[in-house]
Amino acid sequence: QVQLVESGGGLVQAGGSLRLSCAASGRTFSGLYAMAWFRQAPGKEREFVAGIGWIRTNINYADFVKGRFAVSRDNAKNTVYLQMNSLKPEDTAVYYCASRPGSIATTSDYGYWGQGTQVTVSS
Repeated sequence: QVQLVESGGGLVQAGGSLRLSCAASGRTFSGLYAMAWFRQAPGKEREFVAGIGWIRTNINYADFVKGRFAVSRDNAKNTVYLQMNSLKPEDTAVYYCASRPGSIATTSDYGYWGQGTQVTVSS
C-alpha cells in the first residue's frame, strides 16, 4: 500500500505561484513508481497535469501547463512537488497526487490517490 498526502494549496491571485507537495508513505517510494498530478475543476472531468517517472528525467506535462508548471521528486524525502507559476483563473481546481508502478500514464490508471488539495486562482 502507498499513502499519499497533498499540501500547499490555497488562494492566489492570477500571475502568482504555488508549490504543491505530495508526501508518500508505505511501499518504497523510490522504487519503480511513477508519480503524477491530476486536477479536477467543478463540473469537469479529472485531467492529467504532470507526471514524473522513477527516473526523474522522465517527465510529461499536459500542454496547458508547459512552461508554467514544473514537477520534481525527492526520493530521499518520499515527496513529489508541483511548482506552479503564472497561475490563471482556469487553473482553479482540486489537485490530486497519484502513484502507480511502472511508467507514467496520462489517464487515471493509477492505483493510489491522495485526498486532494484546493487551488483557487482569483482574477
